[in-house]
Amino acid sequence: MKDLVLDKNYKKGSKGKKVELIQEWLCLHNLHIVIDGDFGPATDYTVISFQKRKRLKADGIVGKKTFAKLILPMIDALEPIPKDEKSLGQMVIAYAKQHLKQHPREIGGQNRGPWVRLYMKGNEGSAWPWCAGFVSYILKQTCQSLNIPLPIKTSFSCDFLAASAKKKGIFVKGSKIADKRKSTPGSFFLSRRTSTDWVHTGIVIRSEDEVFHTMEGNTNDEGSREGYEVCRRIRGYKKKDFILI
Repeated sequence: MKDLVLDKNYKKGSKGKKVELIQEWLCLHNLHIVIDGDFGPATDYTVISFQKRKRLKADGIVGKKTFAKLILPMIDALEPIPKDEKSLGQMVIAYAKQHLKQHPREIGGQNRGPWVRLYMKGNEGSAWPWCAGFVSYILKQTCQSLNIPLPIKTSFSCDFLAASAKKKGIFVKGSKIADKRKSTPGSFFLSRRTSTDWVHTGIVIRSEDEVFHTMEGNTNDEGSREGYEVCRRIRGYKKKDFILI
């Protein structure tokens, strides 16, 4: 991913997309500045503050060492997890937890920022809600670690995920799960708007009789389908279908 590569040193007076990326990561580290692609006095001051916090040379220059500290949360999220006899579902949860620990979230506007671009193959913006991109990325990361084929075709679309699961015979309507605990850990849930339209998805962590626990991308404390971060949620089974992993 090009967002993880620094092509040269950046300092006061620099401009462009990489400066925007540096500003995004500064904001993600809770050092909030305007993301405008202009390495001006505010960005210089904030870079120095970040360098002091991380015990780096406080010179205001974003070189390899400073950049590595900026992007470390994403590097940690992408770290391979040992198999250790884990099942596919267990590995999906392990990777989802590894990402959650780094607090992936939007920055710079709706569906924008390095985390969104990671999950959406470089795409971002209002036209790119990323809940399906998040679960798809976690599934791909898991299957690569286990060296097994994907159980479904991944997608940015909840509807496409549902269609692929139906073709593979692993799609289950919520109303057909007599024992709700059959929505196994590591499976995906789909929020149903109509019988042919799903508007949100996430990963099932644990199922109980009346509720299930999740990790979801592009949500928030209100459980919105157009949120801004990866969160844990507790949901009921009403209007939910499942892709059994």
